[in-house]
Amino acid sequence: MSVELKLDATIREDQGKGASRRLRRAKQVPGILYGAGKDAVSLTLDEEQILRLMREEAFFSQILDVKITGKRAEKAILKDLQRHPFKPLVTHMDLLRIKAGEKMRQSVPIHFLNQEMAVGVKLGGGVVHHDAIEVEVECLPNDLPAAIDVDIAALELGGSIHLSEINAPEGVSFPGLDPEADHDPLLVSIHAARKAMEEDEDEGAEDESGAPTSDADDESSDGEDS
Repeated sequence: MSVELKLDATIREDQGKGASRRLRRAKQVPGILYGAGKDAVSLTLDEEQILRLMREEAFFSQILDVKITGKRAEKAILKDLQRHPFKPLVTHMDLLRIKAGEKMRQSVPIHFLNQEMAVGVKLGGGVVHHDAIEVEVECLPNDLPAAIDVDIAALELGGSIHLSEINAPEGVSFPGLDPEADHDPLLVSIHAARKAMEEDEDEGAEDESGAPTSDADDESSDGEDS
């Protein structure tokens, strides 16, 4: 059952850090709607509604109905979502208007199909490695796909799939693909189990060596509104 991708909003008059903090204490989220040659509008959004929509994959890539009290509903996509550094809270949202008949760019998720049945997994004992989890597409709003499906059933051990090997849906192109610049992103590969484990250990070591977040960074989470 599909979920209605609708955001209820009201116009926000108060600006600044203090106003944003008051909104968050009231379980509301400050946001901004901009683009399509129109003036930017500061919004107040419902935190509970946002958290509920965040459980849906489509919320992050599909077109949203933004229903502002007293105004005509507008179509928009989520361009940025700022979160609290350690609490499960949203601190700000950026929404970009879209125009019918005008091409847009948006990142959509990649769905890898038949992973357990892949030749390199079932017969070769390999492990699937997702080198990308989303891909940028360019299309008209009505052609925006929910996801890009990549069937890896025939992928063998040591094999990989690049973006150039994917057939884009009708009306959709991949702006990140540039054969002249030799730019062809890797999407998925199957490695021997030991190699995959070594890669995971290397990634873990890199994560552990990262610098800790400073107090100044925490304090900046309530930054100025857009």
